[in-house]
Amino acid sequence: RGIPMSGHDIALLIHLLLFVYWLGGDIGVFYSSGLSVNRNLSREARQMAGKIMINLDLIPRLCLSLMLTVGGILTEYYGIDHPTWQWVGIILLGPVWFCALIYMHFNEGTDLVKQMTKVDYVFRWVMVFTLLASVYYGFYTDRLDAEPWVGYKLVVFAGLIFCGIMIRKYIGGFIKGIHNIAIDNINEADDIEMKASLDKARIFVLSIWVLLIVEAWIGIAKPGSMS
Repeated sequence: RGIPMSGHDIALLIHLLLFVYWLGGDIGVFYSSGLSVNRNLSREARQMAGKIMINLDLIPRLCLSLMLTVGGILTEYYGIDHPTWQWVGIILLGPVWFCALIYMHFNEGTDLVKQMTKVDYVFRWVMVFTLLASVYYGFYTDRLDAEPWVGYKLVVFAGLIFCGIMIRKYIGGFIKGIHNIAIDNINEADDIEMKASLDKARIFVLSIWVLLIVEAWIGIAKPGSMS
């Protein structure tokens, strides 16, 4: 006889898959980005590496968008109740953000996507402060006392979003170089700017890897849990 999966099992499985594809996708992006700035490679090879990087980068971003929804569902199984208005926000957040990222990726360059990109940037800052404020409120009202690790995970997740914002801040020169390679219009100055941009952004990419591992440890160890 098969063992049926509970709702908790399904949510936990999705949560784990999001973690795996996020970290795995990021490693692929990291590797291909290095090839795209390698001046010893042909223009075609660099162009292909850049195209792979940009397309592969969609996967970690989609995993990020869904993580809070899945995590919010999981917290219910650990005794953290959510009022109806919070449930609405938790359930809608992931799918809406996911669909927005998909649309922006496949319609890059349009006026609507340029506006959506600006909104997404502001939204991420709002999410950072909202997560930190919610954790503070959760501890202040004793709501997270039985499962403080949930608060720890949310703080780390705010750090993950912040790192993504910083990557966006510094990656402009690199993206410009990728576009110039595609139209065969790149010069030495572009190459230098491209590498400098990538070097700055990579600091935050590596930080994301560390924070994801911390997230995984907190989820496994559940420090401070009373259950």
